[in-house]
Amino acid sequence: MDSLPNTFNPNKRLKEEFVSNLSGSSMMEIAALTTIIPILILLRHSVGSHRAVDVVSKKNDDAVVGSKGWAAYMASMSLDFLLIIVPIILVYTVLAEWMYIWATLLILLLLFSIAAKRFGSYSTLKEDPFSIRQTFSSYRVATMIITCVCILAVDFTIFPRRYAKTETYGTGWMDLGVGSFVIANSLVSRQARNISSRSALVAVEEKKKMGWCRWRKGKSRIPRSWKTAIQSASPLIILGFARLLSTTGVDYQLHVAEYGVHWNFFFTLAAISILTSIINIPTQYSGILGSLILVGYQVCLMHGLNSYLLSNERGTDIISQNKEGFFSIFGYWGMYLVGVQLGNFLLFNYHSSATMGSNKWATIRVWILSLLLWLLTVIIDRHVERVSRRMCNLAYVTLVLAVNLQVLAIFLLSDFLPGSKTSVLEEAYNRNLLGTFLLANLLTGLVNLMVETLFASAVKALFILIAYTFSTTFIIGLLDYCGIRLKFW
Repeated sequence: MDSLPNTFNPNKRLKEEFVSNLSGSSMMEIAALTTIIPILILLRHSVGSHRAVDVVSKKNDDAVVGSKGWAAYMASMSLDFLLIIVPIILVYTVLAEWMYIWATLLILLLLFSIAAKRFGSYSTLKEDPFSIRQTFSSYRVATMIITCVCILAVDFTIFPRRYAKTETYGTGWMDLGVGSFVIANSLVSRQARNISSRSALVAVEEKKKMGWCRWRKGKSRIPRSWKTAIQSASPLIILGFARLLSTTGVDYQLHVAEYGVHWNFFFTLAAISILTSIINIPTQYSGILGSLILVGYQVCLMHGLNSYLLSNERGTDIISQNKEGFFSIFGYWGMYLVGVQLGNFLLFNYHSSATMGSNKWATIRVWILSLLLWLLTVIIDRHVERVSRRMCNLAYVTLVLAVNLQVLAIFLLSDFLPGSKTSVLEEAYNRNLLGTFLLANLLTGLVNLMVETLFASAVKALFILIAYTFSTTFIIGLLDYCGIRLKFW
């Protein structure tokens, strides 16, 4: 049955078919892509001095100084865009077939830069005592840049279909998106840093004194821990419903097998937040609980749950309509809990973090764990169950952990490179990560409603992708220059 002629999105069915029934690429290609992106950012760091030292002048009253600060800021931002984002776009599109060659060349350039610092004039430079924090900021920004590029690029024919999300089993590059967001949040969460939530402690004390929170009307009784959890996740819930209403209102294309009929990314994050708040366990036990959840969930999958989740049949109830979204929560929650303990162990469980020795030890630990997780992923994929983002099974969780730790491990090599530890573009994105994601989603929707992406030529598609990413970067850079941070909670 054809789409209605008056719809906002006349090619909705074609666009849905374009991202359906895909099987992904190889783990080797995923590992190579994972290598390229952080190396591009590290090489940008080693190209000259480009930190926005003049940006602080924007707060001064002198208009001339302020204009110079703005010019210097935008010049640095433009150079960052040309050396980081444009190459990423090219790697994902017209240069995708030469990806292994580019990965090899970039690795050689990285090794040359390390050697230049060790044996050249850079060898006497002092180390940055906050490199761990800045390294993690680069990692989070890299995740956001990749996400922003891919969510629009996937709608064009120049984006390889093997990079798009898989239908059932397989390792598509875009499959890693939601899992990477979960890991990025867990590694630096309050639990990973051993920071107790004050509101949670207050709720526990009040529960001891007063028991249950009672509504004046009705007979329902709600634990205060539930109330606190829902309040903390309410922004994500609101964003989830806003996305649902907006996509439904404009008849936007929806791949039902991704999360379900009504479910989306924000609801998954909200569910993780609620479960973590309600079941608040000590950090040292979070990895154990997460592993038990993942193994238990995998056992259920292998005893028939996977057949139910992969079936195209859906009932009329809310759970059946959104079965992928509901049941994958167990996988993502287990992933989050494991990430909490890994973050505590790798990044926050040593006292002399300002010393070069401890930074090197952190780098070694991340590299070892990344390699072990890659090995574990291959074993599980071959002998237990293949990787499936749709179900968020055990192999998918270990793959996401391996990829993210590999990215982090490469960024930790910044201690061995000359130049700055960050860039103007990274600082701007890092201060407005959620704002960047929402802006990118809005612009992606507008492009899809205004342009027939399926029929765009390679040149037109590249122009649109560059204009889209430049617009996102410029707006976020402007907000950062003006000192505006988009915080929702």
